[in-house]
Amino acid sequence: MVGVVDVGGGMRAVYGAGVFDYCLDRGIRFDYGIGVSAGGANIISYLAGQRGRNYRFYTEYSLRKEYMGVGRFLKTGNYIDLDYIYGTLTNSDGEDPLDYDAVMNSDIDMCIVATDAESGEAVYYAKKDYKRDDYGMIKGSCCVPIADRPYRYRGRLLYDGGLSDPIPLEKALAEGCDRVVVILTRPRDYAERETLISFLIRKKYPKAAKGLSMRAKRYNAQLALCKRYESEGRVLIVAPDDIGRVRMLSKNRNAGKYLYEKGYRDAEAISRFLKRGRGRK
Repeated sequence: MVGVVDVGGGMRAVYGAGVFDYCLDRGIRFDYGIGVSAGGANIISYLAGQRGRNYRFYTEYSLRKEYMGVGRFLKTGNYIDLDYIYGTLTNSDGEDPLDYDAVMNSDIDMCIVATDAESGEAVYYAKKDYKRDDYGMIKGSCCVPIADRPYRYRGRLLYDGGLSDPIPLEKALAEGCDRVVVILTRPRDYAERETLISFLIRKKYPKAAKGLSMRAKRYNAQLALCKRYESEGRVLIVAPDDIGRVRMLSKNRNAGKYLYEKGYRDAEAISRFLKRGRGRK
C-alpha cells in the first residue's frame, strides 16, 4: 500500500498543492493520505480530483482581508479566519466548494492530524468522520497557536496537528503503508529550532504549550526517521531546495506561484519512486 504524507506549513503548503496537481495530471494514485494542517486541505482536494483548487486558495483568496490579517486579529482574536476558508469558501454553496461526493466516493482513504489543546495529544480524524459542509477537523488542524485561538470542534479544543505529530510517517506505516511519499515544505536538510513563544499560551493550555516547545525536537527526530527509511527504499522525501519568499503567513501571489511550480516539477520523482517499487514486486 502506497501512502502520502503532507506536513503542511501554512502558505508554504502551496508547494504540496503543486505536487498533488502533478499527481492528478499524471494519474498517480495513492492508497492512503495523511495531512497535517494545510497539508490536509491539499489531500482532500486531491481525493476530490479538483486540480488547481488549492492553488487558488494560496495565491488568490489568501490576499483577501477576510482570509487573514491584522484587522481580523484585532476584531476577533484570530489572525486566520478558518471559518471563512473552510466554510464560506469551501461549503456546498461557497465560492469554491469542495466536491464532497467525490471525496467520499474515492477509494483512497485519508486522515487529518490535529492536536487537542488541553491534553496536548494528537487527534486523528478519518475520512468517515467527515460530514457535508462540516470541515471542523481541517479548521482545527490548521489552527496556528498564538495567531489563532484554539478551534472548538465536537467537544474538543483543537490546535495545529504539527504540535503533536509534525511528520506522521509512523502513523502511515501503522495504517499498513509499505511505501510512503513524504511532502515537506522546508528543504530536506532544514533543522527546526526550538521556539521561544510557547509561554504565550502556557497559562491556559500548558500541555499544548509543551507540544509547541517540543515541536522542533519531534520534527527533527521524525525527519531523521524518514531519511533512514528513504535509504532503504521505503520512503521518498519530496522537498523544495528553497522556499523563496514564502513564509507561513505570506500574502504574495508571485512567491506562491514560484513555490507551487517548484512542487509540480519536483513531483516527477514520485513517478520514478513508484516504478521502482513495482519493479521489486
